[in-house]
Amino acid sequence: MNILITGAGRGLGLELAAEALERGHYVLAGMREPQDKSEAMQALEAAFPGKLASVRLDVRDEDGIAELAASLKREGMQLGAIVNNAAVLKARDTGIEELDMKDVEHSFDINLYGPMRVVKHLLPLLLQPRASIVNISSEAGSLTHAYPGDYPYGITKAALNMFTEQLRSLLGAGGVQVLSVHPGWMRTDMGGESAPTDPRRSAAGILDLIERKAELHPKFHFVDYEGKEMPI
Repeated sequence: MNILITGAGRGLGLELAAEALERGHYVLAGMREPQDKSEAMQALEAAFPGKLASVRLDVRDEDGIAELAASLKREGMQLGAIVNNAAVLKARDTGIEELDMKDVEHSFDINLYGPMRVVKHLLPLLLQPRASIVNISSEAGSLTHAYPGDYPYGITKAALNMFTEQLRSLLGAGGVQVLSVHPGWMRTDMGGESAPTDPRRSAAGILDLIERKAELHPKFHFVDYEGKEMPI
């Protein structure tokens, strides 16, 4: 399967790329500046020659995404999965009275509009059998468990869950799996060192979902990395 991952340069995106490669998939690792790839990404390229392509993909740049899609189409590339992983966490622990709306706008641009741009231009390439779109969401986007704080992040993830439901309604009858996935509180730059979840464990669970190793029957297609239903 050919899997495109946004925000693949570090954190969960990097672990998703590594897990997918170890399972024999071909990975398109989307990064804003692929020429500045990390040592870890370079090590993956060396370990899996011909199985990993680092591509320029800035989810804020619609023209660049369209150009990437056109280039992949010319190469005859078909995708089996799109993982919308790139995200930002802005204004953490900021009260509503002090919230800078520029942080909200920036968060929407990346966390919601980014996945929308990616799907808009790359959906025509999602042609491999049993294909999937995985939107990396968060428990912060649950209306049921809404809490004060993390306003830009939580609101954008709730909106992303709505986008997942719209895509599922559009594509589900054609056999495309569309999921919002809560990856857990992970030890990444975003999650911090005190987080309980190893991002590689989360990546393995998400690859299991892409490979359809679990039967999923949630009312809404919002699950955790083990496939357990999340409250919308």
